[in-house]
Amino acid sequence: MNRLTLKFFATLRERARTAEMSREFPEGITVGEIWAGLGNELPALVAHRDRVAFAVNHEYVKDDYRPHNNDEVAFIPPVSGGSDAPWVGSISIGRDLIDVQELEQEVTHPAAGAIVTFAGTTRRNNVGRRVLRLEYEAYEPMALSEMRKLAHEAGQRWEIVRIAIRHRIGVVEIGETSVAIAVAAAHRAEAFDACRFAIDRLKEVVPIWKKEYFEGGEVWLGCQTSHPPELH
Repeated sequence: MNRLTLKFFATLRERARTAEMSREFPEGITVGEIWAGLGNELPALVAHRDRVAFAVNHEYVKDDYRPHNNDEVAFIPPVSGGSDAPWVGSISIGRDLIDVQELEQEVTHPAAGAIVTFAGTTRRNNVGRRVLRLEYEAYEPMALSEMRKLAHEAGQRWEIVRIAIRHRIGVVEIGETSVAIAVAAAHRAEAFDACRFAIDRLKEVVPIWKKEYFEGGEVWLGCQTSHPPELH
C-alpha cells in the first residue's frame, strides 16, 4: 500500500470540505482512478470530474500517472476563471487530418476580439530537394505534457482567452497540415505574440521529430541541432 497526501483547491476544497487528506491506496493505482474513487465517495465532486488537472509533487501529470509512497497528489480545478483559462483548449497528437477551421471554432469565445491561427504544411521543395512526403514521430506522453506547459506559459505571458494545439504524427503528404495552433485574445497583438511564441517554443522543446522523404533519399530534420540551453 502507498500512503498519499491528497490536496484540494478552490471550489474542490469547498466541495470536499477539506484542503488535505492522507489515505492509503494499492500500489499501481493511477491518479485518474483515485479521482474517480473520490467522486464515488464525495458526490459533490462529480460535477467537476471532467474538468480537473492532476499534479504529483508540484508537477502536472496525466490521469494514468501512478504515484509512489508518500507522494503529494493535487487535484487542480481550472485556474483563473475556469473555462476562460488558456489551457481549456484541447492539446492533442494524432494521425488524423487536422481541421484548422474546427480548431478556430474551438477557441472562439465572446471575450475574444481576435483569433490568430498558425498552420504548418508540407511544402513541395526544401533546400533544393523535391520533397515527396514527411513523416513525424513523437514521444507522445512527454510531448503532450510539454505542449500543455507551453500553452500554460502563453496564457501567463499574454492575456489570451483560449489556445488549442494539434500535431500530426505518421505520414503527412504534400499540402497537408502537420501542426496547427489557434489563439484567441481580446486584442490582436496578444493573439499574434502568443501564437508565435507557441509555435517557436513547440519547435524547441516538444519531442516530435520530422523525417523528410525526397527524390533520391531521406533525412531526419533538426536532429543535427541542439536543444535550448535550459534543457542541457
